[in-house]
Amino acid sequence: MIALDLDQDGILVAKEMEVATDALRKLDENRDGKLSGEEIIPPPPENRPPRRGPGFMMIPVMAALDRDGDGEISGEELKKATNSLQRLDKNRDGKVETSEMVPPRPPGGRGRGPGGRAPIDPNMKRQSPEEVKIENGTATIPDRATFQKLSYQGAEVLIDTHLAGNQFVKFQIEGASTGKPEIYFINTKTHRAHMMFMSTVGIQRSRGPGGSMRGVLVYRPLAISPDGKPGLYTFEFEPHDRYPFAEIKLAYETLISKSEELKGKLGYYPMPAALSRYKEEKELYDAANFRVYLDEHLLADIGFLPLNLGESFGRLRLMKLDEHPTSRDIVLYKSLPNEMPRTAGIITAVRQTPLSHVNLRAIQDKVPNAFITKAAEQEAISKLIGKYVSYKVEASGYTIREATDEEVESHFAKLRPAEMQTPKRDLSVKKIRALKEVGFEDSVSMGVKAANLATMGSFELTAGMVPDGFAVPFHYYDAFMKHNRFYEQAAAIVEDKTLKKDSDKLRKALKNFRKLIEEGDMPDWTMSELSAVQESFPKGTGLRCRSSTNNEDLPGFSGAGLYDSCTHRADEGHLAKSIKQVFASLWNFRAVEERNFYRIDHMTTAMGVLLHPNFDDELANGVAVSDDILYQTSGNYYVNIQVGEDLVTNPEEESVPEELLLDWFDAGEAKLMRRSNRTDKEQILSREHLEELRKSLGIIHNRFAKLYGHSYVDDHFAMEIEFKVDKDGKLSIKQARPWIYAK
Repeated sequence: MIALDLDQDGILVAKEMEVATDALRKLDENRDGKLSGEEIIPPPPENRPPRRGPGFMMIPVMAALDRDGDGEISGEELKKATNSLQRLDKNRDGKVETSEMVPPRPPGGRGRGPGGRAPIDPNMKRQSPEEVKIENGTATIPDRATFQKLSYQGAEVLIDTHLAGNQFVKFQIEGASTGKPEIYFINTKTHRAHMMFMSTVGIQRSRGPGGSMRGVLVYRPLAISPDGKPGLYTFEFEPHDRYPFAEIKLAYETLISKSEELKGKLGYYPMPAALSRYKEEKELYDAANFRVYLDEHLLADIGFLPLNLGESFGRLRLMKLDEHPTSRDIVLYKSLPNEMPRTAGIITAVRQTPLSHVNLRAIQDKVPNAFITKAAEQEAISKLIGKYVSYKVEASGYTIREATDEEVESHFAKLRPAEMQTPKRDLSVKKIRALKEVGFEDSVSMGVKAANLATMGSFELTAGMVPDGFAVPFHYYDAFMKHNRFYEQAAAIVEDKTLKKDSDKLRKALKNFRKLIEEGDMPDWTMSELSAVQESFPKGTGLRCRSSTNNEDLPGFSGAGLYDSCTHRADEGHLAKSIKQVFASLWNFRAVEERNFYRIDHMTTAMGVLLHPNFDDELANGVAVSDDILYQTSGNYYVNIQVGEDLVTNPEEESVPEELLLDWFDAGEAKLMRRSNRTDKEQILSREHLEELRKSLGIIHNRFAKLYGHSYVDDHFAMEIEFKVDKDGKLSIKQARPWIYAK
């Protein structure tokens, strides 16, 4: 019904029935052209068997679509969806009303099923709000703790499916039109439905003047409340209620009068049936002393965004961009840093995206990371700067408190692997290979970045979308290090006990070592083979030299931002100059620190180099994931896009990329979640580019899922890609790696 009822008004009109086939196809998650029971039916609550098969198909809408009653909607039945639905229109008025979609009541009446209620004894005295015991409800919500005590959050939401996963408290106002309204805050852990509560406290069901207003308070931790802080409460009513402004205002004032917790944090959220009335009375709402929140406001006005969930301990530091944190610091940045070494936790006062290098490092390092608006100005945070803290990020909010030395030491002792880890490296491949000769299995000799790009070249993508080039194997790095006796110098640095205790001295020692590598001698045979590769490109071609190691771009460990890539310009002479720069980046401070933490053997870590023509004067660049990793919607890819060469992964200061949800099946259904602040264009990519990107993401996801040993419908597998639109308007995909899901 969610798929069919496009305007969510509970009625199927002619236009909705006409496009039923296309609407239903969006549920086809495995793209097999039919709808199985799992795709039609929402997942069941925990510990309950799924509802499926012909029994469930007895609901009229399902029975009409599933003509043969086999429990699934075949491709042929999908095509006939419009005619099937029209058969439900018994009164031939051109639309299917709710009454025509509801199955007949079983003989004997309703009884007391889930969400129902036992008949109320008409002689039972109604309890006042003050008389209600806490296990049933309360008359006031003085603080956040009381709201949490009354609230429910989970999948057991009965008919209120839109509340699943949200933290909410139901309420009931009696005598709304009498001038003496009484409000009950329902213990929603005990009573998920208003009727269940009413049966318990003796409230008779009534409507009209003096009757009941049944609503719900929903906590929205991501949204900014009217007082400018993260953490908004909205009040709403039942989906088909259309209360006039005067009654909504009364409800707001009643809620505020009985709750200190809601003051400055409460707004009205009109449900579908109430939207039209809100629009009719918008002038009254605009002049009111409370705010109205529509879906677009809730998505745009985000004051807290949990990028990576988790709990950590460390010293809270307010960081400047030129300062260097340690692995035991929980860092607070007022703007996004361009380099992100290992830290114990991250707070930024500017909004990140899940695809920023900051968040990729947080996911990889398994540390909590969140955007918190005006974080440094909030007393609960600012008073802890310089102290050891416990920092926890959850979907519903964050907590930060002072911690003891013992808690900190215990936390870090548990994090590191107990044993040394040795990355796989195959040094037997001794020739530079064209990408068309490299396969998925060659990652052990060329690095994952090179192997995955080469593998994409064999997919059914648009010709020329994946750049041609070459892969320099690990053998070249190994030969170079041995030729210059650099392994001995590297070992001396990483084994020096003084450097292990002083991060500033280690940083300086590594900087000097990288300079030696960049000035090192290449063996003659290496110089000759690199010359041949360089000369195989058209004269004047700039080459992109990209790091491709044996400990990055892996499932469970991305290595994002650890190593460097560089561009070799045509006037810079021999390609060896830039190859050595990439080799040197294996000894970046952030990379060494990361390997130290995970006890990865530095001496078996190897650097390969991916070579392809450089992109100059690109029109746009972006990163996309074959899943909605932020808003958690079904049937969408999550995409970040920015104009020109302002990178999404390492953005310029104050840069805000475009955020887009790209529909799996129709690029025309893309949802713009946030605009770029670098352009006046409503949307950066054209419809044609979005359609090409949409098709490519589906192919890349499905093909790599099989290669990595996953089902393409696995909830914990997705691919992340980097793409460009070059100066000629051509879409190119330059990288693909598994998205790292937080455990």
